[in-house]
Amino acid sequence: MSKTIFPAEWVPHAATWFTWPTNFDTWTDVLNPVRKKLAEAMVEIAQGEIVLVNVSSPDEAKQVHSFTGNHPNIRTLNLPSNDSWCRDHGATFLLQETSLKAVTWNYNAWGNKYPPFDLDDGLGATMAARLGIEAVQSHLTLEGGALESNGSNVLLTTASCVLNPNRNPGLTQTRANQELSKQLGLPIVGWLSGDLDGDDTDGHIDNLARFTSERHLLWPKSLATPQNQDEMARISDLAGLKIDIDYLPEAKPLEYQGGPLPSSHMNFYIANACVILPAYGGPSDDEAAETLAHFFPSRSIVKLDCRQVIRGLGAIHCLTQQVPMHAGFSAPEDDFAK
Repeated sequence: MSKTIFPAEWVPHAATWFTWPTNFDTWTDVLNPVRKKLAEAMVEIAQGEIVLVNVSSPDEAKQVHSFTGNHPNIRTLNLPSNDSWCRDHGATFLLQETSLKAVTWNYNAWGNKYPPFDLDDGLGATMAARLGIEAVQSHLTLEGGALESNGSNVLLTTASCVLNPNRNPGLTQTRANQELSKQLGLPIVGWLSGDLDGDDTDGHIDNLARFTSERHLLWPKSLATPQNQDEMARISDLAGLKIDIDYLPEAKPLEYQGGPLPSSHMNFYIANACVILPAYGGPSDDEAAETLAHFFPSRSIVKLDCRQVIRGLGAIHCLTQQVPMHAGFSAPEDDFAK
């Protein structure tokens, strides 16, 4: 039987998927500036791949095309949503040799924090259907931001998210290991822990630690606790490879309405032609860009000002979902093309 695997983010993409921001409660007075920032990211990504954008109306489709200069690689799809966090409500796309599959998770808006989420809960399966591919429904409740793959044999996640009673009451780590490995084709599951001020996801891994290659991981110095170092040593032993670890700087702390915002440079997105780095207006922006340039020398490093985006409590990785390149890929046509 051919192996199915959740590939690493740096493998070639057929497309990157977004969900256009529709929820005024998420960004209130900065919703339109945030849309323009996402459009900037879309244009950068579209230099190397198709960009698919879920929209909820013809007017939103017009807005996408207006903000992106009618870029020929950007296509809008009539897939209504409750909110814009495509990483979390979207399908997780897998490769089975040269064909594409998908796994969908139960979605409850990070533990029933932000109802309603009925449209978002169904988006993953609809996205897979638009590509004409099989989607397997897992019994786990979680989000794509909780999953980080080295593309070979290791998945990283956090117990604070996956084992949280607000998502999977009574779930044991053993049972979670079995289901995650079964669905994602990654036999080794590593469990890290960390606390990012202002994070409402209960500890998504994509704000804490990211692979840059099969054998290399980036995290901030605050994550280098004895517990996490021991866990990475355990993973290395099980995987039969030494995973080297380097540091990405801590981002400038930001606040909004008296509370902290989860500003993290770890929330970068690896596209075909570039790496989109969330920037927050501090000296760490340049340092983080230099670090990523070292590990991704064939991609341009694009600093995206996320000081308004982060008011929605997420950044560029949270807003994207990659579709790996595979034989026979045919991008959906724009639903609102004239």
